[in-house]
Amino acid sequence: MSAEGFLEGRRLQLARGVLLQCIMGGYPPSRFYGSDDGDLALVPDPQQIHRLPWSHPPRALAICDADELSGESSPLSTRGQLKAVVARYAALGLAPVVATELEFFVFAPNSDPTQPFRPPVGLDGRREDGQSAFSISSNNGLRPFFNEVYECMATLGLPRDTFMHEMGVSQFEINLLHGDPVLLADQTFLFKHLLKEVALKHGLIVVCMAKPLAQTPGSSMHIHQSVVELGSGRNVFSDEAGEPTAAFRHFIGGQQAGMADFTALFAPNVNSYQRLCHPFASPNNACWSHDNRSAGLRIPASSPVARRVENRLPGADANPYLAIAASLAAGLYGIENHLEPGAAIQGEFEVPDNLSLPCTLHAALERLKRSHLAKELFGAEFIEGYIASKTLELTSFFDEITPWERRVLAAQA
Repeated sequence: MSAEGFLEGRRLQLARGVLLQCIMGGYPPSRFYGSDDGDLALVPDPQQIHRLPWSHPPRALAICDADELSGESSPLSTRGQLKAVVARYAALGLAPVVATELEFFVFAPNSDPTQPFRPPVGLDGRREDGQSAFSISSNNGLRPFFNEVYECMATLGLPRDTFMHEMGVSQFEINLLHGDPVLLADQTFLFKHLLKEVALKHGLIVVCMAKPLAQTPGSSMHIHQSVVELGSGRNVFSDEAGEPTAAFRHFIGGQQAGMADFTALFAPNVNSYQRLCHPFASPNNACWSHDNRSAGLRIPASSPVARRVENRLPGADANPYLAIAASLAAGLYGIENHLEPGAAIQGEFEVPDNLSLPCTLHAALERLKRSHLAKELFGAEFIEGYIASKTLELTSFFDEITPWERRVLAAQA
């Protein structure tokens, strides 16, 4: 939209079905979004209108809510779903607090998708070989790129906690500061958009696939979660003596109750399960533990005021609005229904059958399809539409034969 049109308050409308558009560009049958495919109104959030510092000539971006023309939030909107979950907490006098950790890879341009990704050539004339994890000098070869990333983050008002080189070849992680869930989802979305745009300016690409390289750790989007009282700001996961509370246990119990049903929301793509089936600290389970990275639900070492639950299942490819909404909704379900978690695990452990999670997109969608809990918390229209869109994507994947199949199976009798 032109700046003049935006400033005049002109309403931007969008076909309802676009919210269920699959990643290849197609749509599920219209019965999933209304046979008339009528319009939604895109209503800009006045706190999320940003001049884009990397854009010349100047452009701006406005994050919008997708509302029905009658005024209420569309049930197909993931941002709307997250706002509804936060409102359910508020009705109980509570406010969830979250932070996201986002991992991503920086690669050289990849014009041939049949070829693997390669790290870029750094200022030293070399490509990284994977020996730079957690090194303080590991991103020097990409310093111009990261300098502009930092500058753009400051311009967009994206506060950052820590930046580091992760375990993969040319893999990095940012920790965003904790805060309101909708704000953190907006910031995570903006940061991913920023990364990709700035990378292109520097002749690079940023990849947020869950598993872009074989035999290398994948990229996660861990979600740290706590709950505070409205008004006082007291963390309800700790009592006055600093000990864990019943609300803390119930929140974990709700997470455990929902993780298998919601796996397709946390791991939305075929590639997501490459990360989970080769778990370099990417646990595919609903176990919980004190500071054990093999558990899907980890309680990081912290002071009582910062007691929180880290959901380690979501990948960097997850929709931040939907992943945060699903995780918080499960926790609130546990608090409301006084669900008790299983016993905490430590050290090496075997995952009990009741705490294992789907390990393929097909299995995850089948589990979501059978989930009464998902439809109760997010509504049948959203869940059925989401499954329909993701089924299109899965079918498209199975329409292709992979290089592995040709290389390994062609010679078989």
